[in-house]
Amino acid sequence: MTEMVYGTVTARAGEPILPKWWRTVDRWSMTCVFALFAIGLLLGLAASPPLAEKNGLPPFHYVTKQAIFGGMALSTMVIVSMMSPSFIRRVATLGALAAIVALALLPWFGTDFGKGATRWYSLGFASVQPSEFLKPLFIVLSAWLISASQEINGPPGKLYSFVLTMVVVSFLALQPDFGQACLVLFGWGVVYFVAGAPLILLMIMAASAVMAGVGAYNFSEHFARRIDGYLSAEIDPRTQLGYATNAIREGGYFGVGVGEGQVKWSLPDAHTDFIIAVAAEEYGLVLVLTIIALFAIFTVRSLYRLMKERDPFIRLAGTGLVALFAMQAIINMGVAVRLLPAKGMTLPFVSNGGSSLVAGGIALGMLLAFTRSRPQGEIRDILLSRGRR
Repeated sequence: MTEMVYGTVTARAGEPILPKWWRTVDRWSMTCVFALFAIGLLLGLAASPPLAEKNGLPPFHYVTKQAIFGGMALSTMVIVSMMSPSFIRRVATLGALAAIVALALLPWFGTDFGKGATRWYSLGFASVQPSEFLKPLFIVLSAWLISASQEINGPPGKLYSFVLTMVVVSFLALQPDFGQACLVLFGWGVVYFVAGAPLILLMIMAASAVMAGVGAYNFSEHFARRIDGYLSAEIDPRTQLGYATNAIREGGYFGVGVGEGQVKWSLPDAHTDFIIAVAAEEYGLVLVLTIIALFAIFTVRSLYRLMKERDPFIRLAGTGLVALFAMQAIINMGVAVRLLPAKGMTLPFVSNGGSSLVAGGIALGMLLAFTRSRPQGEIRDILLSRGRR
């Protein structure tokens, strides 16, 4: 009866890993990710050649780079999705702590690549942005701490996770990277909310975030400039936001035609932060709605499968990862249409990137592992097993 209600599957003794993985993984969600990456490569062919020409590189340098890192990301996603939740929890805990240390050392060993914020480690042949890897790993760590606090005689995990969150957010704000700081805080807030956080506490946190934003506006010229640009009644047509807005307007329903778009020649970040503007101009509203639908299907299916999960850790970690993935997509597209202030944030699996693609593969691999069908057992058995600990 439990399997009929909760959609679980019976474990098959001695079943090989690959058939078991294929039988239990959410193939619809995985298909959405592969489709998003394919669209990203298609848009990269249109958006990146102008930048490559400007930098004296081969025309398809950035597309090749995206294909290489994307292949690594998709391979990582598949491998991680085969792992057990308990193994992922252990690895994510160690990885999150290592990423926090890497974040703390950025002021001394990091570089800004002329962008005004020290967010990367330069490896010569590539660069690594610790915050991209930290986000999903930290969500899993927070979910473990919060779920552990719900057990009988469990540790004060909610307090520990809150302190760690404040440390991480402080490190990110000092870079400055207010967008990633808000994203981490949002992901942690979702996990805490699903775990049953008091509403008054969430309201206090929201008010504190607003006060921090006011402080950042008064003391950070970079932050203030972006907010002023967002609130301005007029859009400067010579800014990235101006070019993106015009491109979206010109695209209409079906676009101006493949290769006929002009925004890629004006936007330095056309292949990353404003990739949706290229999609809107050359392929029109049809492709933009397709991209939105793929993100929506992935999000809804993941949440639906997590609703059936009885393990608190898996449910919390999975929900946090889904929220992180969906919110990053919303922020990227919201900036392009001026619903949100300008923020350098990639569109997951569509934008060109290195660290963001591989980190996204890790995040979605963990999520696919958490949403795999598995025997849930009777709820009384789970409660009794907890009582014996």
